[in-house]
Amino acid sequence: MSKSKSPMTPNAAKRIQSAEAKANGGQVAKGGFAARAQSAAAKNSQN
Repeated sequence: MSKSKSPMTPNAAKRIQSAEAKANGGQVAKGGFAARAQSAAAKNSQN
């Protein structure tokens, strides 16, 4: 795991969500990592 902290970006969240959907037959779990990444990216892009 990386020690540097970089903010979640919308593009990174999109890649995570895409990978999770591909791995789960098109589904993204509510409350899963991809959902949390999307939420973090939205919060970071508002600042």
